[in-house]
Formats: sequence, structure tokens, C-alpha cells
Amino acid sequence: MPQERKRLGDLLVEAGLITADQLQSALAEKSPGQRLGDVLLQKGYITEQQLIEVLEFQLGIPHLSLFRYPFDTKLFSLVPKETAKRNLVIPLKIEGEKLFVAMADPMDFFAVDDLRLSTGFQIETIIATKDDIIKAINKYYDVDDGFEELAGSDASAKADQEERITNTDSPVVRLVNQLLSNAVALKASDIHIDPQETKVVVRYRVDGVLRVERVLPKHMQNVLTARIKIMANLDITESRIPQDGRIKANLDLHPVDLRISTLPTVFGEKVVMRILDLGSSLNDINQLGFNKLNLNRFTSMINRPNGIVLITGPTGSGKSSTLYAALNKINSEEVNIITIEDPVEFQIEGISQIQVNQNVGMTFAAGLRSILRQDPNIIMVGEIRDRETVEVAIRASLTGHLVLSTLHTNDSISSVTRLIDMGVEPFMVASSISGIVAQRLVRKVCRDCSEKQAPTKREIDIFAKRGMKIEMVWRGRGCSSCNMTGYRGRIAIHEVLTINEDMRRVIMNEESITRLREIAVQNKTVFLIDDGLLKVKQGLTTTEEVLRIAISE
Repeated sequence: MPQERKRLGDLLVEAGLITADQLQSALAEKSPGQRLGDVLLQKGYITEQQLIEVLEFQLGIPHLSLFRYPFDTKLFSLVPKETAKRNLVIPLKIEGEKLFVAMADPMDFFAVDDLRLSTGFQIETIIATKDDIIKAINKYYDVDDGFEELAGSDASAKADQEERITNTDSPVVRLVNQLLSNAVALKASDIHIDPQETKVVVRYRVDGVLRVERVLPKHMQNVLTARIKIMANLDITESRIPQDGRIKANLDLHPVDLRISTLPTVFGEKVVMRILDLGSSLNDINQLGFNKLNLNRFTSMINRPNGIVLITGPTGSGKSSTLYAALNKINSEEVNIITIEDPVEFQIEGISQIQVNQNVGMTFAAGLRSILRQDPNIIMVGEIRDRETVEVAIRASLTGHLVLSTLHTNDSISSVTRLIDMGVEPFMVASSISGIVAQRLVRKVCRDCSEKQAPTKREIDIFAKRGMKIEMVWRGRGCSSCNMTGYRGRIAIHEVLTINEDMRRVIMNEESITRLREIAVQNKTVFLIDDGLLKVKQGLTTTEEVLRIAISE
């Protein structure tokens, strides 16, 4: 009698990977035709690796990590790149009349049939993660294809040069597309193209850390820069001054927005591309990593009718994502929300967004004055950079508007002194600010290779200093999912400072920062280092990561 096959959801619950409640909520959200596994991945309940291990057990099909697999590139002619990308499949080896292929969905019988007909082989499937397959396709298909053509003589005609950087089949266009596809597959936030004396280095920033992706010969520098400039509508003849532009692209049917910045250096123009992944923008305030106390405090700040809420931190600490999540939370038909940004990063429905344009005199301060005539309830200012902007913002908050903005400071308390340094009167700072959130991003321990370890003596001391105990820490061994780093993805740590009457009095009397800190401690404020260490206790990150961005007093 054939054994009855268990359903995927039941297997995941049995394995202890998800709870019965999580399964029910995923089934309720699942749209017709959507697979349960995809919903669970989207909600972050399981990782792809965990899903694959359960599928392997359920379907009896082996799974494989492609991280260091010795691919035979001759087989790639059997499966064209478009087919490989569309069906998420990559050929592995041939044994007799069998072609072994790695697939993200081995139950896709149409794709298997297509492969059987087009190759003439019997198809044997092996499961691999979607990320693994996309990385392998980007890495091994078309690799270094046509780089020799790029060598071209430097004295080539201008028309020929133009043809090379605009023709979709030319090697440089393929190279740029490949660099972008790879970056999106690796979930990189920035691509750096650094010209050096004898070479050009391409680096990706993944989870906040830069790493070299590839080194290109020096002769490719000019065509590569020209191609990127053409895509961003920049002046390709001007290489002596910095330029900024934007590219909207669809990479593998995925909308991506790129911010381009060029900077003249000694060895040529350095290009940095910031990738804004429109598909994965975090718009849910509950997914930002706030602990319960901080979330309640932040929610009550943004639900106030007036006052200024500041989000502080260095560049790349996720301030914009938190601002957009806050706007999304309070966005409704009853309120008029207007933002002024430089540049507008994500477009949100139902919100009027204005872009700063210095060339025509549209600065933050000038835009802010015009916004006040548009009867707004909530105003978002991308960044407070100067005295003029902060004064207009404070006046707006004192006349019944809620103002959200960002500021570059080290922690929440030093934001108060920063505003006073800008030349704002202390009584105006005290009466207008309702709360300050300091934020940093730390790398998360990879869920596929994390293992429990006993804490070191130094870790026990660090926790003891902050009045906490630690019994176990989690660290990643390193696996193909996290490129052997032990970390995958990032999470925010926060310090939410609510300005109460005692603090207002201290600010007005221009008392010391130490006094402000004492009141913050009395109010049970969770400082950056404390929130980070709490996340270490939960197994989300490591002590090294927290100490990298937060100072232990």
C-alpha cells in the first residue's frame, strides 16, 4: 500500500520550524496559485535552506549547494541563459542519457518536459535554492564574454565608440547588466567602481560591508563609465566635476531604482551606484526590529498632532526606511502628507513628494515655506542640514504640524546640542521636539548555519556592565547562503528618546548633557548598546557586530 505523503505545512510544523498559528496565517494570506513555501519565505518564518531540506524529505529528491560546484561550462549551450533564468534551472552533469539539472522547483513538470524535448536527454532533477541558482547563472553564463572586443584600439572612431556603449548586444552593455544583476542577486546596497593606476576594481557593499567582486583591466574604464553615464542621462564629455543621476531599470522582471554618483579622482572617475530595491522596501513599522517598549514610544510620537520627530544616525543606517515606514503607518485619506526630499527615494501612493533642486533655488528651506501654504497635516523633510531649514521646521511644528526629519548625529541626546549648535534658541528646541530616534544597522546571524556557543569572558563582562546576564550566544559557521561570512541580512537597533517636561526644563536652562542622560535613564530609555545586546540574547546578531557600531560606556 503506497505511503500517504504529508503536506508541506504539516512537515514544517512537525520539524519545529514554524508554529501552527504561523501556518494558519500563511494559508489565510496565500493567493490562489501561490505556493505555501513562497508565502512562508516572504513572511520570514523560514529560510530557503530549511524549506529545501523539508522538500527533499517530502519529495525524495536530493538537494545540492552550488556554492563551490565544479560546473562544466560546455553544458551551458544545452540550456540557453533565458530558459535558465525563466525556469530557475542550471545544468550540472551528463551521465549516459541522463542530464542532471538543479532546479528551484522540481515539481515544475512543464519546464522539465521542455528541457527533455530541447536537449534530447532524460532529465534528472536536484533541488537547489533560488538564490544559489540565480548567483550561478549570473556568475557562469556569459562570464568575461567578449572582453577581448572591449580592448579595442583607443584611437577608434567616435561613432564606433558610441555604437559600443549604446548597442544592447555590445560587450560593455552586457558587462554593466551583469554587474547589476549580480548585485541584485547578492542583495548588495551599493556598487563601487574604483579606478586605480593599473586596473579597475568593482566592489559590492553587502550587509554594510564592502567586498571585491571583480578586477577589470584598465582599458575598460572609459567605456564602462561612459555606458553608466549614458544610462543615467549624464554628460559623458564632462569628467572634471562630480555628477549625479538616476536609472530606473527592470532586472530579471524586478523593478530597481539606481542612484548614480560620479567623482573625479587622480586615476579617473569613481562611480558609486546606490541600489534601491523597489520590490523589497520595508513599509511595515513592525518589521523594522523595534522592541516592544521602543515601538510603543515611537508609535505614540508619530501619532501626535504636532511636534518634531527626528531620526538620527550616519549615512546608510536605514533612516529613510524608518521614515517611510512611519509615513506608511500614518498615511490615510483624512490627512494631507507632503514630503521634501533630496532625492525622492521611494514613491508612496497618496503622499505629495517634492524633489530638492538646488539649481533653480528649490532648497529644503524654500520648499518647506511653500509646503506650509498647502494646508498640510504632516510634513517630512528629508534631512535637516542648516539653520534656515531647522528654523522653518520648528515654526511649522509650533503652528500645529507634525514634522518628521533626519539628522546626522551619533546618538539621540547629542541631537539636542547639534540643533543648539546650528543657532536655534534652546527654548525653541525644548518646545518643539517630541522625540528622537537614534538608529544603526547590524548584520544578522545567518539562520542556515547558526550554532549555539558559550559566551567568552569578555562578552560576559560586557553584559554584566549593562546589568544583563548571558548564557548562550549564536554565531554563523559560514555556508553557501551567506557566502561563508556567517551573517545574512541586517536588522536595526534603536534608541528612542521621548522628550518629557523634565528634559524640556534642562534644555531651556542650558544644563549639561550629563543631566539629560540621567533623566533618560530614569525614564527607562533603552540605549543603542542595550538594544543591541538584547538582540544578541535573542540570537539575532553577535556582540562583535553591536560593538562595531555602538560605544560601550
